[in-house]
Amino acid sequence: MKALVTGATGFVGGAVARALVRAGVDVRVLARSRSDTQNLSGLPVERVEGDLLNPSSLQKALAGCQQLYHVAAYYALWAKDPAIFYDINVTGTRNVLAAARLAGIQRTVYCSTIGAIGLPANGGLGTEVTPVSLDQMAGHYKRSKYLAEQEVLKFATEGLPVVIVNPSAPVGAGDVKPTPTGQVIVDFMKGRMPAYIETGMNIVDVDDVAAGHLLAMEKGRQGERYILGCKNLMLKDVFDILSALTGVKAPSFRLPRSAVLPLAYVNHWIAHLTGQPPRIPLEGVKMAKYRMHYDCSKAVRELGIPQTPPETALEKAVRWFRSHGYA
Repeated sequence: MKALVTGATGFVGGAVARALVRAGVDVRVLARSRSDTQNLSGLPVERVEGDLLNPSSLQKALAGCQQLYHVAAYYALWAKDPAIFYDINVTGTRNVLAAARLAGIQRTVYCSTIGAIGLPANGGLGTEVTPVSLDQMAGHYKRSKYLAEQEVLKFATEGLPVVIVNPSAPVGAGDVKPTPTGQVIVDFMKGRMPAYIETGMNIVDVDDVAAGHLLAMEKGRQGERYILGCKNLMLKDVFDILSALTGVKAPSFRLPRSAVLPLAYVNHWIAHLTGQPPRIPLEGVKMAKYRMHYDCSKAVRELGIPQTPPETALEKAVRWFRSHGYA
């Protein structure tokens, strides 16, 4: 069995590639010529050069493969030109699925995001069937991933064998960029968290997310979504865990979102003038309004996704960031 993995140079994609190698799958990875490939170091994988916006390169990459794990995405809270979110996340997804159909790929797992899933208006936990619309998506990343999901569902209704997975907030080893969640951990480790805005999140070990991809390939139902998550926590809970792991004091001063929002707008405006990412991401402050808590039982019940405690997952992240000089 040969599988193509897109996004394998990134955090989740790298974990998926490692999990596939451990499972004895013949792995091919798609990477651009300028990609940082440290997440592939030492992995016995075939590397092919290509780009999601180059359909012919996708057809060559998929030749001889039976499975596709489409994990590649542009994941950030800000970009000087927001078009990059839609080019990579929407058009790129449409291109790779069209190429998969032409190549006769037996099965595809598409990696979406928890942000494309709705939250109940009156509180409570979101599920795979909680109603949501584009108007409810905060920020270009979430909007683009929501639109990409619509593309995937369209291919599914046309007969393409594809399963959707929606990771929550993965943490662990290999967060090279790092992701926005990983950056919070790094900033905490460096003592750059004098205060915080309270919000809710669902923490999951990135290795469990990778296992969820393989389980979705094996057991997932066509056209279905599966939330790959573990435990719902408040941000203060995460800081308390990190404090116990690192010895760094957790921030005790909680800022009201209404006080930070104007500063975020100013920071956003300055970022567009300078081209430098904002220190206070506007989309991050907007998202803090929502308690991103979800019911992950469907993936546990139908797929059997592991449920590593968040303390263990965060310890893996801290150890990796330390050993790689991030903090």
